[in-house]
Amino acid sequence: MSQQPTSTASRQIAWQSVITVISAAILIGAEVFGAAFAGGWALAILFGLGDQGARILQAVLFAIGVFVMVGFIRGAQRIEPFTRRG
Repeated sequence: MSQQPTSTASRQIAWQSVITVISAAILIGAEVFGAAFAGGWALAILFGLGDQGARILQAVLFAIGVFVMVGFIRGAQRIEPFTRRG
């Protein structure tokens, strides 16, 4: 059994890093989710799937966009840590 060392130093939120990551996530999220909706609509027209097919494709692409955004936030948090030792 291993125990994690306890830290006596408190952690503080690095607000500049948090704001930077959130700002980038808003920008990238608008592009990703906009592309998901437009792409679903365009593919449905291309393949003649109708309104129901467009909504299904948009939902699938939206779900893929969620995975992209989660990956972006995780990667950005490694580069710009949200906390620092105080």
